[in-house]
Amino acid sequence: SKRRELSKDERLDFISAVKCLQSKSGETSGTFAGVKSRYDDFVALHISQADYIHWVGHFLPWHRSLLWLFEQALRNECSYEGSLPAVDWTQDVADVDSLLGSPVFDSEYGFGGNGDYIEDISAFPDEWVTDIDIPGRSGGGKLIQGCLTDGPFAGINASMGPGRHTEYTPHCIRRDISPWLMLRSLNVDTVNFVLNASSHFELDHRIEGLALGVPAVSVHGGGHLGIGGMLGDMANTWSSTVDPIFWVHHGAIDRLWDIWQRNGTDWETRKSDIGGPDTQWAYPYNYFGDKPYTNVTLDFAMNLGDVGGMVAIREVMDIRASPLCFTYS
Repeated sequence: SKRRELSKDERLDFISAVKCLQSKSGETSGTFAGVKSRYDDFVALHISQADYIHWVGHFLPWHRSLLWLFEQALRNECSYEGSLPAVDWTQDVADVDSLLGSPVFDSEYGFGGNGDYIEDISAFPDEWVTDIDIPGRSGGGKLIQGCLTDGPFAGINASMGPGRHTEYTPHCIRRDISPWLMLRSLNVDTVNFVLNASSHFELDHRIEGLALGVPAVSVHGGGHLGIGGMLGDMANTWSSTVDPIFWVHHGAIDRLWDIWQRNGTDWETRKSDIGGPDTQWAYPYNYFGDKPYTNVTLDFAMNLGDVGGMVAIREVMDIRASPLCFTYS
C-alpha cells in the first residue's frame, strides 16, 4: 500500500477504522487489566514495552513494526482499504496559524484540535503532568479533567494512563499544544539535520535527541511534547498511544527513516545499517551515567508482545519488501 496524501473521504475512512478498533473487544485483557478494546491492545503493548524501546538502537524498527501491526488490524478487522497516514509536519510549521490550521487538527477530517487552556496546573497529580517544563503551552483541558473539545475523538475515553501502569483508569484524551515547540522542532532545518546523519546510529541519536530537555527536542519529541504539552497524553512516554494522533506522528518518524535509507546512492548500505544500544539509557543516551549494553544487530529480537510476538530487526528494514510491502509518497 502507498502512504500518501489522503482525500477527505479517505481521512474519514481512516478515522472510522480507528473508532472501529476502539469499539471491538480487546484480546489482551487477561494480561492487562486496563484493556477493554482492540485499540487498547496496542496501547497496553506500547505502555508495557516503553522502557525498552525508547533511547535504544531499535527505537525505529520497533515502532515501524508497531505501525505495521496497527495497519494490519485496521485492514483485516475493520475493513479499512487505505493505508496508515503519515503527517509531513514541515508543511504545517511556517507559523502558528498554519500549524493550528493544519489538516491534522481539523475537527471534521482530522484528529480535532486542542483542549481548552488551563493556566494553573498545580492541582493536577504528578503522573498527569509532563516532567519537563514545556514553554508555549496553550491547552490542557476542558472543565476539571482536561479533554479534547472538538473532532472525532472528543468524548472518547482512554482506558489506560497516564503513565507506565496498565490498570483501568478511564479518562478523556487531553492535548496541550505548544506551537512554540512544534515550530522549532518539526521544521525543515531540523529534518535536514536528521537526514544528514551518516549512520543509523547517528540518525537515531538525532531523531530521539542529543540531550534531555527542551533545547534538544528533535522531531520525535517535537510531536509528542509539542502536542502533549504539560497535560496532554501525547507527552507521556508510556501511554501516548491513547491519542490516535500518535499513529500519524510515528508515521512521520518512520517516513524520515525510509527517506534516509533510500537517500542518494546509499540504499545498499543503509538497508542493513543498524546500531545503538540494546538497553535504555546506555551510550549514546547515557544521560544518567554509563550502563552496560550491547549494540543491536539485524538479528536482534524485538518484543511486540501478544500483539506481534518476537520480530527480528532484519524483517522490517525494507518497507517495500515482505512482510511490510508499503511505500511513502
